[in-house]
Amino acid sequence: MAEVGEIIEGCRLPVLRRNQDNEDEWPLAEILSVKDISGRKLFYVHYIDFNKRLDEWVTHERLDLKKIQFPKKEAKTPTKNGLPGSRPGSPEREVPASAQASGKTLPIPVQITLRFNLPKEREAIPGGEPDQPLSSSSCLQPNHRSTKRKVEVVSPATPVPNETAPASVFPQNGSARRAVAAQPGRKRKSNCLGTDEDSQDSSDGIPSAPRMTGSLVSDRSHDDIVTRMKNIECIELGRHRLKPWYFSPYPQELTTLPVLYLCEFCLKYGRSLKCLQRHLTKCDLRHPPGNEIYRKGTISFFEIDGRKNKSYSQNLCLLAKCFLDHKTLYYDTDPFLFYVMTEYDCKGFHIVGYFSKEKESTEDYNVACILTLPPYQRRGYGKLLIEFSYELSKVEGKTGTPEKPLSDLGLLSYRSYWSQTILEILMGLKSESGERPQITINEISEITSIKKEDVISTLQYLNLINYYKGQYILTLSEDIVDGHERAMLKRLLRIDSKCLHFTPKDWSKRGKW
Repeated sequence: MAEVGEIIEGCRLPVLRRNQDNEDEWPLAEILSVKDISGRKLFYVHYIDFNKRLDEWVTHERLDLKKIQFPKKEAKTPTKNGLPGSRPGSPEREVPASAQASGKTLPIPVQITLRFNLPKEREAIPGGEPDQPLSSSSCLQPNHRSTKRKVEVVSPATPVPNETAPASVFPQNGSARRAVAAQPGRKRKSNCLGTDEDSQDSSDGIPSAPRMTGSLVSDRSHDDIVTRMKNIECIELGRHRLKPWYFSPYPQELTTLPVLYLCEFCLKYGRSLKCLQRHLTKCDLRHPPGNEIYRKGTISFFEIDGRKNKSYSQNLCLLAKCFLDHKTLYYDTDPFLFYVMTEYDCKGFHIVGYFSKEKESTEDYNVACILTLPPYQRRGYGKLLIEFSYELSKVEGKTGTPEKPLSDLGLLSYRSYWSQTILEILMGLKSESGERPQITINEISEITSIKKEDVISTLQYLNLINYYKGQYILTLSEDIVDGHERAMLKRLLRIDSKCLHFTPKDWSKRGKW
């Protein structure tokens, strides 16, 4: 068994922690840092396959030294000029030595398309002939057989769901709730079929370098041991004390403090409570700077220009970075607009969350970063922020999508919002003259301002798309309908478009920056 003094950075071993059920477990963890406080060693551990927000300092009593794995020494690799180097090659970009030696060309990845391969019992309408065309009477008959989605790899020439291609929606497992057939329309310019990767938190969407337009996506190739560790112990913001999840580049001298004090109105930081109290006597802000563009009840939204209010915007980014791992911080906030949601009481407008967006986005992004502060999470504010971002897109006459990759919590929130919004549209359709109501992907996108790729990926995620005789059919089962109705009963906070006072600007003219 290894001794405590032999533990170094890079070691892996089981570490005792409590799970959500308050039960002990021993997940594998990596030692990221070791420090000595008054003769007692502390170890900063990252639990493998767990989110970084669970990383923590632990004592040696929680380490299983019997199963320790010491880091392997990296063999030095030659650099381009023949000098020895210690940096290993990237696994994603490393070329096999055998291929280089033989002079062979490595195969290029083939683009594939996914489609649904329906079982025969789903292809035939109950009570009808195999070649019988779809009719309203046959489509509305209940289907009591439960089938699973089957994914088949096909060639790129195989037809894929078009945003204007015919599709029908009919019920499953019970009474006829909704039946929608999409009308044929214009041919699309490109293949818009999106798999779940369109909305998933995937490292494939991370660019190798930040875009000149001001992308907030983190370039993970520059991660080092410092940025992998939380550096702020605790933040006091108004009446709340927040425990940060991730690293944030606050000044180095503030990282040793037990508590970092922030003004909840201008977000300036101080070393002590006295500094904060002295600042509050001089700070005359009782709401975020900028224009209040929405107010209903106690909820307000403020639009803040990153160029006009640079200090506030930078302080907001510093605070947000404590809870966002997949976004990085740029001190040049000029290309961004910040929309801060607040809750009002007798003392002022208290920040609840925010989202930022580029003034000019060439990729139809309507959100760059989005965050609900931990004290306000799981209360419906996240969906309210998302709904507000799409409400702005409706006023602008555009469709939008969030900048990828999304965090794990962000992905869950967006999928839930997309699902509820699209199901709300489908269930609100009414049939005319006894025929199935019809709608196209383009129409759903125009009504909701959700990008077509996100609409298609959400329909696939909900397993609603089926293919029958050249027609795409959307099937709403009783379980989906009942689950949606229950979810909407819990969703009490909604955006009222009548309370929005917003005029979009043409940011293509630099003079307006």
